[in-house]
Amino acid sequence: MKVEYDGETDTLTVILRQGVVAESDEDKPGIILDYDDAGNLLSIEVLDASRRVEEPRHVTFSTNG
Repeated sequence: MKVEYDGETDTLTVILRQGVVAESDEDKPGIILDYDDAGNLLSIEVLDASRRVEEPRHVTFSTNG
């Protein structure tokens, strides 16, 4: 998994798995979900991230167990 923030476009992208995007859906305004041809979720894109996310330039990673 990879998290990218583009300050020029103010876009936060969470890449869950590598693959070729076959379909993109804007599930909610400003939230884009990308799927491969098998229907697997590849990435989540947040538009206008600085307005939707507390700190788009910082990521905290945690695990349970």
